[in-house]
Amino acid sequence: MDPKKIERINELARKKKETGLTEAELAEQAELRREYLDGYRQNLKAMLDSIIVEEKDGTRHPLQKKSVPPTQ
Repeated sequence: MDPKKIERINELARKKKETGLTEAELAEQAELRREYLDGYRQNLKAMLDSIIVEEKDGTRHPLQKKSVPPTQ
């Protein structure tokens, strides 16, 4: 994410604590946060996808997604 956008997120957070935000600023903050989190998730997924597990016998395979049983 662009450092200017991260700085803007921080500016809005400071202003929210000090004086509050207008409706337009709240919408801008929500959009910037969503963009930041989307990028963070993409980077994390790419990092996890690149992990190679090496077993004790020397075989190597990519990290696999764990299947989770559905919750009731």
